[in-house]
Amino acid sequence: MTLLASSATEHRGITMTLFGLFVLATLAITVWAGRQTKDAADFYAGGRGFTGFQNGLAISGDYMSAASFLGIAGAIALSGYDGFLYSIGFLVAWLVALLLIAEPLRNSGRFTMADVLAFRMRQRPVRTAAGVSTIVVSIFYLLAQMVGAGTLVALLLGVNGDAAKRWTIVAVGALMVVYVVIGGMKGTTWVQIVKAVLLIAGTALMTVLVLAKYHFNPSELLGAAASASGKGAAFLEPGLKYGASDTSKLDFISLGIALVLGTAGLPHILVRFYTVPTAKAARKSVLWAIGIIGVFYLMTLALGFGAAALVGPKAIKAANASGNTAAPQLAEVLGGGSGTTGGAILLAVISAVAFATILAVVAGLTLASSASFAHDLYANVIRRGKATEKQEVLSAKWAAVAIGAVAIVLSLFAGKLNTAALVALAFAVAASANLPTLLYSLFWKRFTTSGAVSSVYAGLTSSVVLVVFSPVVSGAKTSLFPDTDFHWFPLENPGLVSIPIGFLAGWIATLLSKDRPDPAKYAELEVRALTGLGAH
Repeated sequence: MTLLASSATEHRGITMTLFGLFVLATLAITVWAGRQTKDAADFYAGGRGFTGFQNGLAISGDYMSAASFLGIAGAIALSGYDGFLYSIGFLVAWLVALLLIAEPLRNSGRFTMADVLAFRMRQRPVRTAAGVSTIVVSIFYLLAQMVGAGTLVALLLGVNGDAAKRWTIVAVGALMVVYVVIGGMKGTTWVQIVKAVLLIAGTALMTVLVLAKYHFNPSELLGAAASASGKGAAFLEPGLKYGASDTSKLDFISLGIALVLGTAGLPHILVRFYTVPTAKAARKSVLWAIGIIGVFYLMTLALGFGAAALVGPKAIKAANASGNTAAPQLAEVLGGGSGTTGGAILLAVISAVAFATILAVVAGLTLASSASFAHDLYANVIRRGKATEKQEVLSAKWAAVAIGAVAIVLSLFAGKLNTAALVALAFAVAASANLPTLLYSLFWKRFTTSGAVSSVYAGLTSSVVLVVFSPVVSGAKTSLFPDTDFHWFPLENPGLVSIPIGFLAGWIATLLSKDRPDPAKYAELEVRALTGLGAH
């Protein structure tokens, strides 16, 4: 970390100027959008005025998080081929979202996932379960972004010590609350669009520079990465991270299932389908997102292997044990190295892009969770549908403050974890608690309120409990609590066990339930989901 820190110190003026410009620009967008926000539909769904392309860019901005940019580049740099498995899982997941969720969700709901679940079931228990699940998944995801922010800014500004990282996390948390409270969905969406463009441009620039170092010959790049890794040919083959034992192989399967199924249950992604005027636009936005995200994840190969070849695993681990700083370190090398103006400028630019990534994603997550609290828990459970739109939006803003505070406190303890691994946990919780309930609600006529509530709580509880007693929390050097060991679940990702539990609980509870679902309500939901007739 010393070289990067000294480079950042020497050129701190450039760094601070770039950061300041970005924060001011996004705040200006947020204030402008806040003036356009008149009612609940504006705050929650941006007035449903975004085109398929705009929403596709915003989805990409929401989805290509700190885990994608920092975590995956680090995972590939340290684990080679196995690190790229995150990219594959994140991308393939969109096929599930496109084929099963995007259009029916847009047609059936209004503002949140719970709108779909509550359409033909008892409102209060279903909305309570969905609201709790949304907030828990969002906080898991927020942890990853805040950890990335602390690591990144500490690296960039050359600050040492935990206190500086903590203040960085607090500052990012405060900014994200400001974005949501002032700008709502309109402000958040435009910040995500700007961030997606910046991220693709920054990643493309680094990809070209890496390939230019190796005469645009990918084989030469891979060979250099394998040599520098110290692992030789094994670096380019499966099994370096997930093939050492039967447990690690099971962990790989668990991770893959969580990544592929998790996207279709992520609350901050699901709410994006409500920001377009029609189901056709929702479908188009997913297609645009798949294209943009696919190109980006291909470029993470160049970033990861480039970091392995040009920075080296030792230097990456010295800066951050989980590899979260690999991409910024690579940027400094590509710009000319430590102490050079070019190195400092490229490091500052790429770090500002990564910071933009974090701010955009945390704003989306905070909005999704605060909207679920206000629309589902406050308006429909606590106030039993009697809250005014003004009261609902005000409660969403206060919820954003509270959720931001919780995320900040938890993030202070999670600094050693890889951001991609943290996001994978959020995917596992989403796939266990949200996806089974959504699919059953949309496609199973017999599904009941008892089934929905059981599915959400069983998936949520099992996934969270298994994470708490896994090596992620204790028993390993990179655990949250490395000095203690109370883990008994051997896998780092709970998806292999918790996802089947979510599906099974919903099925068994429905079969045992005395509820009699209304066939007319299901028929109405089916028509609306497939045709958009009666959609908001």
